[in-house]
Amino acid sequence: MKKNFTDVDLNRSVGNLLRLGVILSVATSLIGFVKLFIEGFEMPKKYSSLNVGTSSEKVWGHFWSSLCEGQGSAIIQLGILLLIFTPLMRIVFALIGYLKEKDYVYVVISSIVLTIMAVSFFAGYAH
Repeated sequence: MKKNFTDVDLNRSVGNLLRLGVILSVATSLIGFVKLFIEGFEMPKKYSSLNVGTSSEKVWGHFWSSLCEGQGSAIIQLGILLLIFTPLMRIVFALIGYLKEKDYVYVVISSIVLTIMAVSFFAGYAH
């Protein structure tokens, strides 16, 4: 006999997802802090000396190349990104749960919230 997917199951699953996201973020950041401590990090005197530029492509390119090199600061940034994406994944996870429950009002609401978050993330500008 197949068990129906209930609100309790959805809440438990979402809670576990949020917990896992925070734990992964903290563990990643902790690894980055230890690596940064071992590397002997010094704060830059002038942030303009980082030569990262202002375009999004340069920032992401610098992040990925630093992460591939295993730099501690990039590992910490990855931990922060995991923490930022945790609530986003919660919305995706809840959307799937609402689809399983056939609760279409919340499917529409979750889709709207997900669309707003995606548009603001991908079209947002930092100055």
